[in-house]
This record gives sequence, C-alpha cells and structure tokens, in this order.
Amino acid sequence: MPPSSRLLGCGLALAFACLASAALAATPAATPPAAPAVDTKPRNYPANPPAETPNPAAWPSELRVSGNRLVDTNGREVWLQGVAIPGLEIQPEGHGPVASTLEAIDNWRANVIRLAVKDEYWFGRGKPTNRSAGQTDHGAAYRALVDAAVVAAANRGAYLVIDNHRYRAIRDEHLVFWVDVALRYKNHPAVLFDIINEPHGISWEVWRDGGFVAEKPKNTVDESAFLDAAEKAKTHGFHSPGMQLAVDVIRATGARNIIIAGGLDWAYDLSGVVNGFALSDPQGNGIMYASHIYPWKRGWQKRFLDAAALHPIFVGEVGADIRKMDFMPHEIQEDAETWVPDMLGLIQQHRLHWTGWSFHAWATPIMISDWNYTPTPFWGQPAKDALSGKQFPPPSRLR
Repeated sequence: MPPSSRLLGCGLALAFACLASAALAATPAATPPAAPAVDTKPRNYPANPPAETPNPAAWPSELRVSGNRLVDTNGREVWLQGVAIPGLEIQPEGHGPVASTLEAIDNWRANVIRLAVKDEYWFGRGKPTNRSAGQTDHGAAYRALVDAAVVAAANRGAYLVIDNHRYRAIRDEHLVFWVDVALRYKNHPAVLFDIINEPHGISWEVWRDGGFVAEKPKNTVDESAFLDAAEKAKTHGFHSPGMQLAVDVIRATGARNIIIAGGLDWAYDLSGVVNGFALSDPQGNGIMYASHIYPWKRGWQKRFLDAAALHPIFVGEVGADIRKMDFMPHEIQEDAETWVPDMLGLIQQHRLHWTGWSFHAWATPIMISDWNYTPTPFWGQPAKDALSGKQFPPPSRLR
C-alpha cells in the first residue's frame, strides 16, 4: 500500500505524525545501486546496398480486388506471402531495410514486404537520440531509403506495403502523410498502402466515420477541471477523421493502389466489416482488410474468417515466440510448437495474404536469430518453409 493510502486514516491532529511515519516507511534501506540492464539486442544491422535503378519491365502487375481475392491486370489470382520488416519506425536510419528486403525476396522467396515506417520521420522530424543522429534534411534521406526498398522489391517482381506504424486511430496529420505518399507512389504497381498499423480502443463508428477519441490525462491530477466541455475535450483526446476519409483523400490524388485497413482490437477484429462498417472505394482498385493474429487471440471465425469469405484479408502481422509476453498472463498464450503449424495451415487453407512479424533479430516474435538471417526454429523456419511451398495441414480446431 502506498504512503498516501495510509494517510487517509489520519486525523488532522495526527497529520504530521502520519506524514513522518509514511516518509520513514517509504525510505528504502541503504543498498548498493542496481547494475544497469545489459542490452543484449543484436544491433549489428546489415548495411544497405546502393539504390538500384528502377526496371519497370521487371515490375509486378498492378493489383485489384475481385470478390475476396486479389487479381492482376489479366484477372489471374495473386497470393501475397512474405515478411514484415521493422526498423524505419524506430529510428530514421532504419535497421538495414533494403538489405532485409533483398534477403526476404531472394532467399526466403517472399513476394511481398510490409515495411513499417513513421510519418514523423517521413517529414524529417526525427530528433537525435543515443542511437540516431536525428534528421536535418527534412526527411529526404528517409524517403530515399523507402524508395530504395520499393525499387528493390519491384525490380524482383514483388510487392511492398507501406505501413504507417501508428496506433489507436487515424489523426489529421496522418492524412497529410498519406497524400504525400500517394502522390509519390501513385499507381506504382508494386506499392500498397496500409493506413494505420493497429487501431484499438474506439468504436466502429469512429473507426470508419471519425469522431472524438478520448485519452486519459497524463497527470494524476485533472488540471483541466476548470475548463468547459469543449476545451476539456481538446486536452483529453483528439478528433479522428476516420478510415473512410483516409481512403477518400488518397483517391483524390488519383492513386488507385490497393488500400489496407486494419480492424479493431489492435487490428485483429474484423467483425464490424461484415456488419455494416465496410469502406467504400468506387474510384480505386479496392480495399483489403488487415488482421494481426498472435497466439493469445481467440474467436478466429467471428474476428476474421467471416470477413475472409467476403473480402481479401491481409494478415499483416502474425507469429509466435518461445518466450511468453509478460504484459499478459502466460497461460492465455499458446505455445509456438502447436500454434505456428496450425496458423500456417489456416493461412494456406483460406489463402490469406500474410507477412510474418518480424523479419528482425529482436522485435519479437522474431523470425531470425541474428543478422545473418538465421531462421529461428520455432517461427522463422516454419515460415520460411511455407514461403518455399511447404504445405501445412489445416488446423484440427479453431481458436
């Protein structure tokens, strides 16, 4: 119990005595300072090769939605299978994204890359840190790095998903980012747009149509208590323009590129899409809906398989680690040994598009154990096998 709780029972006459007692109780015994945690994350990131010259003759076909599938310009089905590459959302220099793109396509046989980026870095607003020099060029080097990854994928006949790796809900500044991205990659046949990484904590109405998104005050004391309701709302949240407006502003640029929209519950739940909240896209090549699936997620049928019968589904994040996540009870997390083959079997059974999270040596669940791209036995190797054509049996049961 904290000292403040113990003070609640003190009368006015005993206040000073209680304060003194609480302070003494809260004072830790003299002990040597704890040793700083050792950073064991492998950070010998691969060097990016020189940017390639674009070779449009080798680029893949433009995609469009047809029912619950993606098809090329000849109407042939295209099944996207690949990996998700973090790093460019962590620091402007990234963690070797072009090198990882080449490895994934050339040696793991991926035909799609989901590249995590950050709108703040796109416009050059990254500040110096202990691991980053920051940005002083208004984002020119960052955008060139994304360009290089796009060209590396496209020159090999593969696709690249630009993922604005943000959370909760679309913000107005994200629309500015997407207009700029859409103008840059308008109708590039290899590029798809993933509007926001993981929406959560909002209603389906706000998800689609926009509205106020409440946030808890950062301070324990409500310093805005004296404000009227309108002013208080400004300090306790933000207005989201919603997914539909994001689609509309992208299409207003003339960009037809496939747009990916993640559902609720950290981009897991797509139930609203089949219950009246699907997005409208009369001017573009269509919407693909994203579900991020991990070993603690349940209700597969309702949360994403119902939607898969109607729309193309992009499992933009999927994977399992032998280490259990400490931010939730370990007992609700299924072991990778049983979960991974069943999930790969489900993906193949329904031909869900997917990118394994993550093609990275420490952003868990990891597909590689080092920057030589050695696949992890519990997730990376089965995923690599699936990318190479190995078939996994359908799961014996749904979660």
